[in-house]
Amino acid sequence: MDEQLLAFLDYLQEEYNYSNNTTAAYKNDLNQFVIFLHNGRYGDIDSWNDVTPNIVYDYVEFMKSQPYASSSVARKVAAVKSFFNYLHEQNAIDDNPTTQVDSPKVKKRLPQTLTFQEVDQLLAAPAQKRTPKNLRDTALLNILYSTGMRVTEVVSLQIEDIDLEHALLYCPSKEESSRKLPFDAHTQQILSLYLDEGRPYLVKDKEEKALFLNHRGQQLTRQGLWLIIKAYAKQAELKTSVTPHTLRHSFAAHKLHSGSDLQEVQRLLGHANISTTQIYTHLGDDDTQDDDSEEAEFYFEEAVAVPAS
Repeated sequence: MDEQLLAFLDYLQEEYNYSNNTTAAYKNDLNQFVIFLHNGRYGDIDSWNDVTPNIVYDYVEFMKSQPYASSSVARKVAAVKSFFNYLHEQNAIDDNPTTQVDSPKVKKRLPQTLTFQEVDQLLAAPAQKRTPKNLRDTALLNILYSTGMRVTEVVSLQIEDIDLEHALLYCPSKEESSRKLPFDAHTQQILSLYLDEGRPYLVKDKEEKALFLNHRGQQLTRQGLWLIIKAYAKQAELKTSVTPHTLRHSFAAHKLHSGSDLQEVQRLLGHANISTTQIYTHLGDDDTQDDDSEEAEFYFEEAVAVPAS
């Protein structure tokens, strides 16, 4: 059984080009399912063929009874369904026990945003010093807010993705063509300063092409970015919980509040469906919303896609 789990995780990376973070999330969710199977309630389960629809239904109900956000429960169930779809496609099981299992409904929450004033406070926090690290962090936060990019996209930026002269960047994407995103003159100036006076002092290897580097001169990680934002939110004394997603949500809400076209905001965010973008029309510039799934979404930013059987 373990071998099939490992094969499935390899399959996700090879066939779907999933990131290490997404694959790790699948692994954690499926390990949780395995623990549930071996809690002694269902006797000896030596093969995935031993898993019945009733067991899967029980697991769904068990997950619903736990203190998880509905989005987390839906993700965990989707991971199990995806795994059994894979096993059935590979002829590793006779019947798919998840075929009739519906994914739990996810409670729709309004995204958490900052006010214009709170954004100004956050962006000003690293600008109080002019060290290479602070220049990096100032550029990083301004890029996040002025473009609305996803965390993975920002840390994946390469120097060649920046067109400083025309204030444009080419957002890394799994699609064949990258999104072309404009940034304002203020961000242009800050980014230029970072490239001239910040990054040269952080880079260790002249062959390194990543735009944002950590103290070891390597590409900044998602977790590193998360810690940076948390530190400056604390420094700025913001009462609102702030994650990398908060700046993306604030970008979208503020764009629409300032009169930008919904389709244009959809394009800038890289949303496949405009219905995803429309949620921001329900937010005002002074709205802040509680969302206890923010941190979970950060670590599972790439949505679970269930390979169809």
